[in-house]
Amino acid sequence: MNQPVIWILGELRDVARQSGMGIVVEYANHAQPRPQWLAPPPSRWDYTLFGNTAPHPAPDQIIDMVFEKVPGGPPGINHWLVNGKEYPHEREFVFRQGGRYRLVFRNRSNDSHPLHMHRHLFELVELNGKPTAGIKKDTVVVPAFGRAIVDLIADQPGLSLFHCHIQQHMDFGFMALFRYA
Repeated sequence: MNQPVIWILGELRDVARQSGMGIVVEYANHAQPRPQWLAPPPSRWDYTLFGNTAPHPAPDQIIDMVFEKVPGGPPGINHWLVNGKEYPHEREFVFRQGGRYRLVFRNRSNDSHPLHMHRHLFELVELNGKPTAGIKKDTVVVPAFGRAIVDLIADQPGLSLFHCHIQQHMDFGFMALFRYA
């Protein structure tokens, strides 16, 4: 955006952009014609473009996490399960201080999920079978029917909330608490 013209930043899907998921950015004192949306070339987001091929130390423990949707549950809204249950998860996910954990996120739904872990950073190890290293995050989008694998060091004692960053998913079951032993 270093050229003094009018830019439209917005959602790629026309219906979403036309419903308000876009904004016009106009440089001051530069008269331009009416803004026009120009769709970018097709592409898929790929975290692994930012990674490398360094090896990963073996984890102390692997924690499988399976995410499923219960369509139209009470009161007519989709509900979300983590390992077959809605929140809360009593003592199901427990870290030991200093332990190295590999979390395997298995998305068994047709929705992509931006998964967030409070108070911890994790390293992306694999996305849909494609290995990577060096990408540190606290949120990763797991594609519909996809899988992401992350490693983390348990270095923040206390309760840590894990959830989907889509508010309605979180409100209807898609979250868990990680505890320390």
